[in-house]
Amino acid sequence: MTSAVAPMKRRTAPPVVRAHWLYGNVGRLKRDPLGSLQEFVSEVGPAVKYRFFARLWGYLFVHPDHCQHILQDNYKNFTKLPHPTFLLLYPLIGKGLLSNDGESWLSQRRLAQPAFHRRRIQGMGETMTAAAERRFSRWEAFVRSGDVIAFDREIMELTLDIAGRTLFSVDLTNEAREVGDTFGRLNQLFVKLVVSPASLYTMRIPFWPSTRRVKRDVGALDRLIYGMIDGRRESGTPGNDLMGMLLSARDADTGEGMDGKQLRDEVITLLIAGHETTALLLTWFFYCLAKYPDVEAQVHDEVDRILNGRLPTVEDIPNLVYTRQVVDETMRLYPPAYALSRFCNHDDAVGGYDLPEKSVITLSPFITHRHPEFWPNPLAFDPERFSPQAAKDRHRFAYIPFGAGPRQCIGEGFALTESVLVAAAIAQRFRLRSPDDHAAELDPQITLHPMGGMPLIFESR
Repeated sequence: MTSAVAPMKRRTAPPVVRAHWLYGNVGRLKRDPLGSLQEFVSEVGPAVKYRFFARLWGYLFVHPDHCQHILQDNYKNFTKLPHPTFLLLYPLIGKGLLSNDGESWLSQRRLAQPAFHRRRIQGMGETMTAAAERRFSRWEAFVRSGDVIAFDREIMELTLDIAGRTLFSVDLTNEAREVGDTFGRLNQLFVKLVVSPASLYTMRIPFWPSTRRVKRDVGALDRLIYGMIDGRRESGTPGNDLMGMLLSARDADTGEGMDGKQLRDEVITLLIAGHETTALLLTWFFYCLAKYPDVEAQVHDEVDRILNGRLPTVEDIPNLVYTRQVVDETMRLYPPAYALSRFCNHDDAVGGYDLPEKSVITLSPFITHRHPEFWPNPLAFDPERFSPQAAKDRHRFAYIPFGAGPRQCIGEGFALTESVLVAAAIAQRFRLRSPDDHAAELDPQITLHPMGGMPLIFESR
């Protein structure tokens, strides 16, 4: 007599988005990369398989359970390289902390971690607010003129100044405009390359127009970065900042330090990550204040009450409760890192769906942050979502503006400290207004920009 054996449950691939058999969805993705991802989810659900082009397939996962599996529970199977996005970004960031994997990445992370220790970040607070204060006289002139200002550019220059002084002990004031313009051009170019099926091949052709443009702009940044490294080496003292830690690092087995290329990769990665995402967060923050007067009034009331006319300090941050909630709600609706890329190295299953090895995966904090199961009325701007009581029972992976798991952004504490301090310092002194009720549109480059910049008008409070 034999006993019945229950049949194994058969897993299936995620639902497939309808597409042309050859051109796939590449046309949609080129026209509107973020909007297309949202449409995919609306069409088939939170787990998506889509034809990118011909036999090139992609996978999109946006449910918090899916994010938890990929970013934490089985993160070692989901690496950055060789995802096509990071292969394309290699000329810019190389194998720095953002893109590296495995034991090499872990060694880099351990090396850089002390530079982002809470006590060290707290010591940077005065430098952050002092940088903001230095720009106030320039912004007072904007108040008097009443001109519409490219606020995103002003903030980008400010956060680059802060990153230069706090992480590398250098003054980048004179280079800020050129560096910002160069990053801007590369950002716009790379997002076009990411959605082009042939870009991995054309980028290997030295005379190809996009290859030449990348080489030109990366070369300009390299001259700045190598100049910073050489200047520190020539000083004879490594210094007590992130640059000093990188220069002093020695391999545990060989005793050798980083070579010039690895140092360059680390510095440029941390310089980009240390200023651009925070600048975008602050840009969207003040756009939201201009758009929601009731929220703005509460922020102004809090900073006036807590600060009483002085610059904020890190000791004030625990008391700037509502300001921090507005920062968090801004990152929910406008996360600078709106998409995360991973490469599946071995067969796996996510949410009960089969995922074959060598799968190219996208996660989207932007879409996850709008999941109606976890965010009631998801398109409404409501900072009270982040009150301690409201946030207590929320799925940990429903809100991932800095990623999550072991690869969570090393600079999260730095970015949040800077954002709250600079936001409070500016909000105490100025009110920002949108010209003619300007409605910002999304421009999903490598990070989430406002289309055409962010025009705002400075007013004195």
